[in-house]
This record gives sequence, structure tokens and C-alpha cells, in this order.
Amino acid sequence: MSDDAALLTALQYGDSFFPSGGSAFSWGLEALCNDRQVVSPDTVRRFLEGQLRHRWATCDRAFLVAAHRAAADLEAVAALDHLLEAMTLPRELRTGAARAGAALLGIHERLGTPGAAAYRARVRAGEAPGHLPVVQGLLLAGVGLDEKVASTVSAHALSVGIVSAALRLSVITHVDAQRILAGVRGGLAELLAEPTADVAVAGVYTPAIDAAAMRHETQSARLFAN
Repeated sequence: MSDDAALLTALQYGDSFFPSGGSAFSWGLEALCNDRQVVSPDTVRRFLEGQLRHRWATCDRAFLVAAHRAAADLEAVAALDHLLEAMTLPRELRTGAARAGAALLGIHERLGTPGAAAYRARVRAGEAPGHLPVVQGLLLAGVGLDEKVASTVSAHALSVGIVSAALRLSVITHVDAQRILAGVRGGLAELLAEPTADVAVAGVYTPAIDAAAMRHETQSARLFAN
């Protein structure tokens, strides 16, 4: 794939216009907003930076890249999927990642992406949970993106999803959202320049976010699934 074709492909699959199903999830943000812990553009930015640095870079990216490299071996992909399931302790984050992965598999099956139909069949049969980072690695390999670009698409999609959630929760404005995305760009580029962690040492340290996600199901008014 040429550089121009790769860029256009990345823009397509990283665009919020792409029907990935991610708009249903706040990844713990809604509960923190309800608790008045996230109340401003600055606190939204710090929430996003925490997710990128302490969850995406240390765990999700490792599984995405491993699945990307194993895309021709669905048994290996499923093994990674089960490992990530075991590592994701908050139930709402676990089920949210599986629901987001299922939505992504569904649209890619309809688009004819290599590997999508076969892996979706495994997920629907209960043979794999279908966690989003693993599914992203499999599918972005299927559309021909290399692992570095696939990682960039994943991180960008997470960033846009979080600022979009904050916008819908009326914590920030559209202009704030663009400032936040520009503000985290340098730090994210640094994370992408670092070597990808091996899944054997992957881990997450976001205790406040995990606790907020677990409290989310007890809150009476909820806009998002987690």
C-alpha cells in the first residue's frame, strides 16, 4: 500500500463518521462527571491523558499490535482476546470493550474486511469475547494498515470518543474538544514512538477510572453504557 493510500485508509477508519459503535461508551467519564471530578476542559484533558498513558499505551496497544501480527492465525487472536478479558476487572469496561468490538466486527463483515466474518462467527459462538483492541488489530491488519498506523488509528479513535462523550455530557464545547485533541497530540506522538509493550508485561493502572466505571451502573441517570 502506498503512503497516500495508507493515509486515506487511516483517515477513513479513524474518522468519527465511521460507524464503529464507539459513541455508546464514555469509558468511565460519565461517572466522574456525575461525581463532579471532571468538570472542565482541563479535567477532561487530564482524564484523556490518563487513559492514553496508563491504559491504552500500557495495555490496549500491546494487544492491538499482537493481534495485528497474529491476524493470519485466529486461534492465536482468540487466545489474546481471552487474556485481555481476564485482565479487564471492571465488568462495565469489560462488557463495553466486547460490545464495541462486536459492533466493529459487524460493520467490517458487511464491508468484506478479511478476517471479520470468521472472527465474528467465533465471537457469536462464544469462542472469543471480541475485545475492542484485539478486534482493531485484526481488522486494521485486514485492511492493509501496518501496526504503527493501526496503533495511531486506535489512539485517535479513543481520543475522539472521549472528547465526544465530554461534549455530549456538556462539560466542554466543540472548540474545547479541538483544543484538547491538539493539546494531547505531542504526548501521544511520544507514546507512539516508544516500543510497544509485550502482552506478557501489559497492565493497567487507572484505579479512579475503574472505580468510577463500577459505580456507573448504580447511577439513576445514564447517557452512556459505561
